[in-house]
Amino acid sequence: MSIFIKEFVAKKLKQVSVDELLYHGKQYGFSLSKTDAEQIADYLKKNAVDPFHPAGRRKMLKELARITDEKTAKKAQKLFHQLIKSYGLEHLLE
Repeated sequence: MSIFIKEFVAKKLKQVSVDELLYHGKQYGFSLSKTDAEQIADYLKKNAVDPFHPAGRRKMLKELARITDEKTAKKAQKLFHQLIKSYGLEHLLE
């Protein structure tokens, strides 16, 4: 089951749209411009991202901080951990 979940998340990250990023940004209190959302979506489409592996998470958050700012990247990291915990998927984090 864990492989299925990891593959599902990876596929969703590759397919995320600018509108989805803007919507979820508002929903979770992130300040994203349309340009930020476009750059994030482009990065996710072009790069294999593994948010469940520490190195993959660091790389993704470092790029997010470059595109937006450090505060937004830290907020995203905190949200990711909250979501993982709320679904009882902590065991998927390496």
